[in-house]
Order: sequence, then C-alpha cells, then structure tokens
Amino acid sequence: MEEVEWTRRPKPEELRVGLISWAGSYLTFEAYKNTVTATAKGLGRRQTWEILVSNEHDTQAVVRLRGLQGLYLLCEADGSLCYGRPRTSHHGCFLLRFHRNGKWTLQCIISGRYLESDGEDVFCNSRVLSAYHMWTPRPALHVHVILYSPVNHCYARADPTVGRVWVDAPVPCLEECGFLLHFQDGCYHLETSTHFFLSHVDRLVPQPSAQTAFHMQVRPGGLVALSDGEGGMLYPQGTRLLLGLGSNPHRGEEWFVLQRCPTWVSLRSKTRKFLSIVYDVEVCAASEHITPMSLFQFECDDDSPTLQLRAANGCYLAQRHHRTVVANGHPMEPDTFFRVHWNCGKIILQSPNGRFLGIIDNGLLMANATIPGPNEEFGIRLANRPFLVLRGRYGYVGTSSEHDLMKCNMDQPDCIHLLPCRQGIYHFQAQGGSFWSITSFGTFRPWGKFALNFCIELHGSNLLTVLAPNGFYIRSDRSGTLLADSEEITKECIWEF
Repeated sequence: MEEVEWTRRPKPEELRVGLISWAGSYLTFEAYKNTVTATAKGLGRRQTWEILVSNEHDTQAVVRLRGLQGLYLLCEADGSLCYGRPRTSHHGCFLLRFHRNGKWTLQCIISGRYLESDGEDVFCNSRVLSAYHMWTPRPALHVHVILYSPVNHCYARADPTVGRVWVDAPVPCLEECGFLLHFQDGCYHLETSTHFFLSHVDRLVPQPSAQTAFHMQVRPGGLVALSDGEGGMLYPQGTRLLLGLGSNPHRGEEWFVLQRCPTWVSLRSKTRKFLSIVYDVEVCAASEHITPMSLFQFECDDDSPTLQLRAANGCYLAQRHHRTVVANGHPMEPDTFFRVHWNCGKIILQSPNGRFLGIIDNGLLMANATIPGPNEEFGIRLANRPFLVLRGRYGYVGTSSEHDLMKCNMDQPDCIHLLPCRQGIYHFQAQGGSFWSITSFGTFRPWGKFALNFCIELHGSNLLTVLAPNGFYIRSDRSGTLLADSEEITKECIWEF
C-alpha cells in the first residue's frame, strides 16, 4: 500500500513537547502570575508546549512556543519572560537549534539571548552558550505509540517468538505494532505489547535496565531518532529490516515518525459473525473468526458524533447505490461518515441518508432500517489493544507506593490488562494479575480477587469512557484520586488511550 494511505507527516504545529531544564524541571506556565518558571517535576498541561515552525533548515528552525491555553512564550527587552500574544512579527520568535546530544537551545530572535533557567526562574540574559541553556525535549503525546519509517514505508513490529523487532508492517493493525514509550532519567525505554523491552543488543529482554535506555533526538513534525549515546543509532538493517543499533544509517533511515497508536476494532453481528471485506470491497458478516479483513480502523473526530471506518485495504466504508455499504470510500467523501449511537457497549451506525446499518439475509451490510433493532446493533471489540493506558486531565491512571487507591495524576502509567467478557464489556486486570475492585465510595484498588464488569464506549479515535460496575462513569478528580461517581459524561470522564 502506498504511504499516503496510512500515514502522513504531522504538521509542524502538531508537535507538542515538554522542555526539561538542566536541573530536571519543566518549563511551566504559571497561570495565576501570568509568568513562566521551571519548577515542575512532571509533564502536565501547563508544561506542554506546541512548537510552531515558521522556517526549518537542517539543524535549526525559527519557532514560537504556544501553551495549551493558546498564549505564547514571549521574551521582553529586559530578558524577562511572560505569557501572552505577540505584539510584532518577531516578538516571541526563537531560533531553535538541534544539538547532537539530543538537546535543544532556544535563542531569542530579537535580542540574541538564550533561554535559560537557574533551576526555578526562566529568563533570556546571556548571548554566550552554556550548559544552562540546554533543554531536553520530551514528546507530550500519549505513551502508547507506533513508529513509522518514512524511508521503508513500514511500521515497527515486535516479534515475541524470536525476541526481535522488525520494520516490516505495511498496515499498523496488529497489537505488535504498538509500543509503550517510557521516559526515565532523561532516557527512553521501548516496551512491546507483550511487556518486553528493546535492548542495545537488538533483542527483547524482560526488564528495563541501562541496556534498554535510549537517547532521543526530536524534530518538529514528529520525527524522532533513538541512539545509545555512544554513537550507535537505531535503524532497520538487512533484507528483513531488523531494528537494531548501527553506526552507518543511509538516507535518514534512523528517523521515525512517532504517532499515537491507532484504534482498530472488530464488529460482530447478532449472528456472532464478524464483519469482513470479501471480494475486495464487499462488506459481509460471514466469518466466525477474526482475520486481517475483519479489522477496521476507528477514526472519529473528538468534536463530532460521526465515525469513519477504514478497512485493511486502505479504503473507507461508504454507503453506495441501493443502500449497500462497501469498502471503496475516500477520506473526505460525505458517504463515508456514519453517525454513532451506543447501547450498553454495542454500537449502532446511522448512514448519511438517515437509515441504520444492518445485515440482510445474504449477509451483506446495508443501510436499510429506519428504526434500529437488534439486527442493527454490532458488538465492538478493541482488536489491537490487549491493555489500556489511560490519561485524563491530571495525568495517567496508575498506582503509587504512597497510596493504596488508584490515582489519576501519575507521570508514569500502569497497564490495565483487558479480559474481554462480552461485546463492549471487559474485566480490568492489574499488572500483578489481580483484578480492579471498587469501594463503596467509588474509589478503586488494584488487588481484587474477583473480576468485575466495565463497559467501554469510544468517543474519538483515541478517546473513551468507562462505565464502572456501580453504574457511574469513571472520572479524574483534581485531588488525584480515581473516582466512579459521575452520572453524566463530563470532560473529566473522557480518557485518552
């Protein structure tokens, strides 16, 4: 399949990073003072910056830094920094230089002074470059990622049977294409979906260590390169494109596009058969087993109730003549957008003509019904997610040695292993093999003995809600405690996964 079918290089303004000072603290917008500091020890919303590029060339770029609140990092004439809107065309512009050690420096275009920190305050005073001006970029995207090689037009794929990682997957529909990107002590550890780690000796190992730690170079546009810090770069090698360390990459082979792990699902009719693509484009409920042709990429705008389903042939499901639904649609076609309705973990799809998708007697998918019934309800299951990593408004869901309750403000997440119970319903299993349990206060502990039912509904390409066993939605709380006490879906009930 052609590259454009499955990936695109992100626009420069889409890259969001945290910037870590020499002291290990993050560049932070202080809302109550309208100032900028470097005191925070974790990456949150106020430590996240969009890098807006106006001109990029090789080892440097002219950029602006914009916070998630929509205001910019501005350097004033006296060297102080504030947070607001640019007053002139060059106000707030910095010359961003990429250094070989993966660090960034930011030099004010107007004054020529470098952005620096004393460990707490941030300012632009010196024109002489030093270690105090070095900032480490940390990608702020969700830790569950895929790695795409623009040179080889394929995705990285872990192979647990031989303990290797290959860059040979043309379509990222397999769970083996997903990796967890752990950040620790300035380095990155790449964990596979089976919880092994890529090491410097090109093999997967069961535990993180110094041999699994990689340095990362980051470029605006989502490009990253991983190295061992001693001259070795990680890139595909040999005829089978084994991902390993080497010292001689060609044509930019060491660069990968870092993207969020996409959501692939399977859909099952009331006859317990999976929707599949047959004869190239026809959609039919015919298979009792999941095949690559039974997988669909779930693409949904966060602000829209409509959904697009992309088949493994690279095309979208679309309603055609005589109400038939086939897999030959293109990205912007109106006929490829279906309205989503949820019913207890099952999904109902409404076509652009207002009719609901269902299975007719010969097994074909058609938009026939004016009122949805059991024939128009489809069981939906996450196909490439053996576990969830949930991020809310205040951080990741995880455990802390200081608390016995599940937290929602962690910098490092816990994996929630999914045990499918029935369509849309899952048991949540903690990393040690025990189950999630719920207290009478709507809080959670990770060491329950019995499996409980959790209902998952998707609300975006990488967004979901969870209905807990007590009948309330799980939400994040400002206190940092994970709670199931919301009757309605609020912003705090939406989880990025």
